[in-house]
Amino acid sequence: MAEVLPRSLMPQMRLDELLSELQLRLETVLATRDRVHALLDAVVTVGSELDLETVLRRIVETAVTLVDASYGALGRIGEGNTLVQFVPVGLSEEEIARIEHWPHGLGLLGLLIKDPRPLRLRHIADHPESYGFPPGHPPMGSFLGVPIRVRGEVFGNLYLTEKRGGGPFEEEDESIVIALATAAGVAIENARLYEETRRREMWLQASSEVTTSLLSGASSHQVLTLMARRAREMAEADIAAVLLPGADGARPRLSIVEGVTAAETPAVEEAIAGSLACRAFAAGQPVVVSDLAGTEPPGIVAAGHPIGPAVAVPLGAAGAVRGVLTLGKRSGRFPFSQSHVRMLHSFAGQASIALELAEARQDAERLGLLEDRDRIAKDLHDVVIQRLFAVAMTLMSTVRLVERPETAARLRHAIDELDGTIRQIRSTIFALRAPRDAADPALRGQIVELVEAARGHLGFLPGLRMDGPLDNGVPPGLAEQLLAVLREALSNIVRHAHATGARVAVEVAGSWLTLVVEDDGVGLPPEGRRSGLRNLEERAVRLGGRFSACAPDTGGTRLTWSVPLPPG
Repeated sequence: MAEVLPRSLMPQMRLDELLSELQLRLETVLATRDRVHALLDAVVTVGSELDLETVLRRIVETAVTLVDASYGALGRIGEGNTLVQFVPVGLSEEEIARIEHWPHGLGLLGLLIKDPRPLRLRHIADHPESYGFPPGHPPMGSFLGVPIRVRGEVFGNLYLTEKRGGGPFEEEDESIVIALATAAGVAIENARLYEETRRREMWLQASSEVTTSLLSGASSHQVLTLMARRAREMAEADIAAVLLPGADGARPRLSIVEGVTAAETPAVEEAIAGSLACRAFAAGQPVVVSDLAGTEPPGIVAAGHPIGPAVAVPLGAAGAVRGVLTLGKRSGRFPFSQSHVRMLHSFAGQASIALELAEARQDAERLGLLEDRDRIAKDLHDVVIQRLFAVAMTLMSTVRLVERPETAARLRHAIDELDGTIRQIRSTIFALRAPRDAADPALRGQIVELVEAARGHLGFLPGLRMDGPLDNGVPPGLAEQLLAVLREALSNIVRHAHATGARVAVEVAGSWLTLVVEDDGVGLPPEGRRSGLRNLEERAVRLGGRFSACAPDTGGTRLTWSVPLPPG
């Protein structure tokens, strides 16, 4: 027969059971309390940051800790319902390096994008939508996915896998992650608003810098360099380039590159037809791509650099585009947002207006300078030269009245000096009235540059005299020959003459162009070392002119190169 327990032991056993049950419930309450406290601490921690990248990583780290997961990630959804950013936690650098590519939003990740509702699985592979893992990805079993919403729109999804201990994620884990995702949406929105405000301040400051730089008289190249640098910094791009219209006006050419060294600057300077820059230049509207290498023809910015996200912004409105600002980021980085593009477009438009104002100011200054030069030329011609003529005529009439030969000779010398002064003033008048273009400098300016450049090698500045209509009377081909001869003559003085002084005279008289170069050096070289002089003589003969080299009585060398001017 079964043993019957004494009645005195029955109440004691019932009490032990009740106490055990009470203890379990207290432990459950305490555990729940601890998790609630952990969740509240996590919400405070996540919301304490304002940098968006830091906020996203902290959300994943907190979720992994709350549900005791081995791995976690946050996938940010972009255009086309694809993952444009992936923030992993729990993988070492070696494990990340072994993964062939980040998930693109297929399989279960794509299911959460299409149907943004919490998803909890015991084994990932058991779900019919499971797509598998990319090569090199570590194996994972249990799964918990929760969408993160910002202002009612899905920002991304929070993925948690491999609960420690081997068990599945529980309903309580799902509730905690859902609560965290709600707080995460608020933290992300705050970070985005802060980032947007900070970015607007930076844009305003950069626009002010560019405008101030332009209106203070800085060159267009300096201003565009500043604009490219500030745009790259504010858009957090890796490379920036400014392309300006080429010679044909149809395709822009590379002008400025920021973010790479000179050695890394691409050798091909003209943008390829159909490229990002050409499309923005032709349409007058910004063009944005998320993967430049995969969807676009190779362009200036991509040359030699693995560029993914890129944007090209026109400088100016459609029909009056003055250039293109192009920015690029390394492959794998987050694409340019629409707010970035809008601010870049506004920034580029303001820079374009400021450039136009600066050019108008330069045109006005140039016009004022030309008017002053014309006035000075008229005063020299109508007043100074006429007075000098009058003085010379007076002296010439006085010569006949002077009986002493020495005095008459001095007067004639004074008259010759006045004639030389008049010729020099006429030369100055020609220089003042000749138009000057930085892209196509006048002959007088090029002669002056050559003579001044020789100063550094000679140790002194040669004298220079220019007479006659050099800028208007010498055709371009003949001007190039003259400059080549002058360059060779000055080079000979530098290398062989050991001179302490030199003089250059260029004159257009009648139908002849004459160049005379004199120095006080060691004289003509020996017969066997006159190849340079023979080259100068051959140039003159080919043009129907003549050349001579002699040693004056005062010492040194005098080279005379003279060629006829073409008719008309």
